[in-house]
Amino acid sequence: MITNVLATKLLKRAFSSSSTSLKAAERRVAIVDGVRTPFKLSGTDFNDMAVYDLSRTIMKSVLDRNVMDGSEIDNVIWGNVIQEVTTSNVAREAALGAGIPKNIPAHTVTMACISSNQAIASGAEKILSGRADIILAGGVETFSDVPIRFQKSLRQKLIATPKIMKKGPVAVIQHLTKGLKMADLAPEAPAIKNFLTQEVMGHSSDRLAQRFGVTRQEQDEFAVASHNNAYTATAEGMLESQIAAVKGDKTDNGIREVKYEDMSRLKPVFIKPHGTHTPGNSSFLTDGAAANLIMSSTKCDELNITPMAYLKDWTFQAVDPFEDLLLGPAFCIPKLLKDNGLTMADIDVWEIHEAFAGQVLANIKAMDSTTFSTDSLGWDQKVGCVDMTKLNSWGGSLAIGHPFGATGSRITTNACNRLHREDGKYAIIAACADSGLAYGGLIERA
Repeated sequence: MITNVLATKLLKRAFSSSSTSLKAAERRVAIVDGVRTPFKLSGTDFNDMAVYDLSRTIMKSVLDRNVMDGSEIDNVIWGNVIQEVTTSNVAREAALGAGIPKNIPAHTVTMACISSNQAIASGAEKILSGRADIILAGGVETFSDVPIRFQKSLRQKLIATPKIMKKGPVAVIQHLTKGLKMADLAPEAPAIKNFLTQEVMGHSSDRLAQRFGVTRQEQDEFAVASHNNAYTATAEGMLESQIAAVKGDKTDNGIREVKYEDMSRLKPVFIKPHGTHTPGNSSFLTDGAAANLIMSSTKCDELNITPMAYLKDWTFQAVDPFEDLLLGPAFCIPKLLKDNGLTMADIDVWEIHEAFAGQVLANIKAMDSTTFSTDSLGWDQKVGCVDMTKLNSWGGSLAIGHPFGATGSRITTNACNRLHREDGKYAIIAACADSGLAYGGLIERA
C-alpha cells in the first residue's frame, strides 16, 4: 500500500521528470562558432608559447570574432593532456587572461586525445540541463615546452635536501652524491605510452593494423591523401575562416604536397624492421589550441543567431587497452547510427581523427567486417563501409597536426564547415584516445 506521503513524492518526481524532459526537448545544443590557432610542428613557431599563451589567444579570438563580452559566457571548459604544473587549471588562468570576468567559472578536463571533445560534451550537458546557455569549450597542447622531471631517485634526494641543509654544505653534498649514478641525472620527459600496458601507442596501432589486414601501402596512400587534401584545402582557402592569426601568421606548417614514392621510402619507426607505421603515416607532435562557442538553441533564438550546426548526439566508449586501445571509434560510430536510426549512407561528412593511418583504416575495416560487427557489437550484419570520398576531405591530423587537447575541437569545427560547403545534413566525428577511450559525435547542419 502506498502512503499519501510516498504518493505525493512520486507524483512530484513524475511531474519534475516530465518537465525536465520537456525543457530538454525544447533546447538543442547549437554550435555557433569554431576557431583555432595555426597548428605548428613542435619546436618551431610556437616554441616560445606556453599552453596559457595559446589558450588565452584563442579564447580572446572567439570573443572578438563574435563581438561578445566575456560576461555573457556562463562557463569555460578546456581540455589539456600534458599539464604544466604552474597552470594545471589552464582554463581558469587563460580565461582571466583573455578578459573573461573573474566570476565566470572555468575548469580543465583531461581525457587524452578526446579532451576537447569531453569539454564540448560537458558544456552540452550543462546546456541541456538548463544550467547554462553559453559555453566556451576547447583545448590546448604544446610539446615545445613539456614538464621535464628528474629521475625519481634524484627527486627523492632533492625533496629531502631542505632537512639536511641545516647540517651544512658538506652534509648536503654527501647526501646528494651518496649512491648517485649517472643514469639518475638523465631527464625524464612525458612518455607517449599507456600507463597500464607500458606500450607506445604506435606499437598498439601497428598491431591493430596487422590484426585487420591493413597493409603498408594502404597506410601510405591514406597519408598521402591526407596531406594533399589539406594542401588543396589550404590553397583554396577552405581552412582560412577557422584559423586565427598568431603573431600575424595563419599557416599550418606541417602541411605539404606529398608523393607516394617519397612516403613509401620511409622506414618503420615503432616495430622495427617489419612494422608498417612510419613517421609519414603517423601524426606528428604539434602545438596549438582550438575552441568552440556553443549555445542553447533558445539563446540563439533570443539573440537572433543562426548557428553553424547542432550537436545532435554524442557517445563515449571504453575498450580493452591491451587489445583494442585505438579501436574505440568502431564502437562509437555504430552506437550513434543505431540510436539515431541512421545508416552509413545517411552520413554526408566524416571527420575521423588520424592518430595513425593504420588506426583509421583498421576501424573502418572493422565496421565493414561481419565477424567484428556480430562478435563485438552484437549486430546481425556488418555496420557498413565509410564512403572514403566523404572522409577528411580537407585533410586530417596526419597533415594538419595533432595537439592532443585541441584536436577534438578542430574536427568539430571542420565538420560544421564542411556540412555547409558540401551541402550535407549529417556529419559524424570520431576519435580514439589513450587507455582505450573514444568519442563519437553526430552533428546536424542548422
